[in-house]
Amino acid sequence: MRAINPATGDLIREYTEHTPAEVERLLARAETSFASWRRMGFSDRAALMRRAAAVLRRGIAEYARVMALEMGKPIVAAEAEVEKCAGTCEFFAEKAEHYLAQDFIVTDASRSYIRYDPIGPIFAVMPWNFPFWQVFRFAAPGLMAGNVGLLKHAANVPGCALAIEDVFRKAGFPDGVFTTLLVPSPAVEGIIRHRVVRAVTLTGSEPAGVAVASQAGSVLKKTVLELGGSDPFIVLADADPVKTAASAAKARCINSGQSCIAAKRFIVEEPVAEAFEGAMVAAMDALKIGDPLDRSTDVGPMAREDLLGELHRQLERSIKSGARLLTGGQRLDRKGYFYSPTVLAGVEPGMAAFDEETFGPVAAIVRARDAGHAVELANRTSFGLGASIWTSNPKRAESLVPDIDAGCVFINGIVKSDPRLPFGGVKRSGYGRELAAAGIREFVNIKTVWMSS
Repeated sequence: MRAINPATGDLIREYTEHTPAEVERLLARAETSFASWRRMGFSDRAALMRRAAAVLRRGIAEYARVMALEMGKPIVAAEAEVEKCAGTCEFFAEKAEHYLAQDFIVTDASRSYIRYDPIGPIFAVMPWNFPFWQVFRFAAPGLMAGNVGLLKHAANVPGCALAIEDVFRKAGFPDGVFTTLLVPSPAVEGIIRHRVVRAVTLTGSEPAGVAVASQAGSVLKKTVLELGGSDPFIVLADADPVKTAASAAKARCINSGQSCIAAKRFIVEEPVAEAFEGAMVAAMDALKIGDPLDRSTDVGPMAREDLLGELHRQLERSIKSGARLLTGGQRLDRKGYFYSPTVLAGVEPGMAAFDEETFGPVAAIVRARDAGHAVELANRTSFGLGASIWTSNPKRAESLVPDIDAGCVFINGIVKSDPRLPFGGVKRSGYGRELAAAGIREFVNIKTVWMSS
């Protein structure tokens, strides 16, 4: 297993994978640990989770640097990611007991209620693009619910995977409550099928989601999937095109464009389309591309060279189908996997930039006749993760929300995840929810208790 610096293409370090015998031992340890962890009170778990938050904050420079080196995340964004993880640990330390409190129901029993009990070791298959946040998004609520976690992280961020395990170790969590497994992708199916694993959560690509869901389903294990997205950014005719374009460039280039919830299709009503296109080009051209360790960098490298190549092929296919290149559209002539912030106009359904998830700094502008047509275009995708609407009339935008096929809709705001709100998608973007009360209840046994006197 090798970690490559995407800003230079140089090898950072090689890591030794766990052998099948070591994986078996670690799974057995997780099972043993669960037996005692599930009986620990919420207050004791919460104390450890708050200590994990403190460990994250103390090590913020170290953890941000490993993200910047392994996957190219700009250092300021990496620091913000660590802080978000710490805040989420604190949030679930405070809220878990409330979210999982017994619900008493009046029935024909003398006493009846619902319990929310942990189910066991949860296997998490996580991606490289938010290498700390994606893991803590499952781990903070999952561990607070009394489950234990097993992590198979993306192959290009092994240093992040081990650093996260070390956070829990330094915080004083018992051995086996959180375990990183350094294993290749072909080993995932065997772990899913292993008798110790009780459920699976995956954030990743659509093909990965299909494979994991099929494997887990064949052994009747629950899954939560957060997959790809082609989020629409709807600009209504009453929006300020220049101000909106400034937000659009940020929304497109979150994490150098490598985010499932980054805005990808910019659906603009005709009256403001031309002004928006010009402003979008100016906003994208103003972004600083550079070394992710430089605090002034807006856009870092793409995480892997193969991802850069695929993005460029999607661009070329879109242009061949009639899209117009307004700016960018090329790999930068420098060391590393850098791609220029790019704007395509004249994008329509049937083009790669419209139909597929573009995982990099490429914005596709689509013109709509009116608001109804904009919603129709927004829904004309196999994905349904997030969406945003930009307008000077929020009430009008709110009236469009019921018709948009997405797990979340933001009005005059960039789509983001928040521990206080459930997060997840519909259609080919997956199913189930993470975060908030809905997320912590995904991996518990919702147990009915009926008592007669």
